[in-house]
Amino acid sequence: MSMDRDIALLNDCKRGDRKALDSLVRRYERPVYNAGYRMLGNPDEAADVTQTVFLKVFENIDQFNPNYKFFSWIYRITINESLTRLKRRNKTEPLAEDLESPLRSSEAIMESERISKEIQAVLLTIQEDHRAVIVLRHFSELSYREIGEILEISEKTVKSRLFSARKQLKERLQQNGILSA
Repeated sequence: MSMDRDIALLNDCKRGDRKALDSLVRRYERPVYNAGYRMLGNPDEAADVTQTVFLKVFENIDQFNPNYKFFSWIYRITINESLTRLKRRNKTEPLAEDLESPLRSSEAIMESERISKEIQAVLLTIQEDHRAVIVLRHFSELSYREIGEILEISEKTVKSRLFSARKQLKERLQQNGILSA
């Protein structure tokens, strides 16, 4: 994603260009939704977060500092919005069991989906700050530097959290029988 193209689109948005706004939404809607889904584990909440993120982006577009990457800014808003939603949830709310996908003919695809759901469920049990670095690194494929910018922490802290998060995730996957010891 080109930083120059994002800046040009943002400038056009500031002047009221709806096509530029549509371009930004199309460009970032999927990554924002995916990050929200991985943080929350619920497609409806992820869609709500996505909508809220874009509303906040365009309400605060004048506050964006063009010296930084737009995607870092929008990911930060996404993570913050997801964390806010998590805090609002009832702590005793059970994990959603209705994340089933449509029935497919291949047993391999069904097994893969089952494992994916189990991993997502385990991901939702680890600490929020650990979950954020896992989501940004492994699902959004961002660099340590980019993650540090988004979470406003040093690269060293990113690496440390990622190490701890991977360890915690591995232990939980082993406990649930998803990963062998």
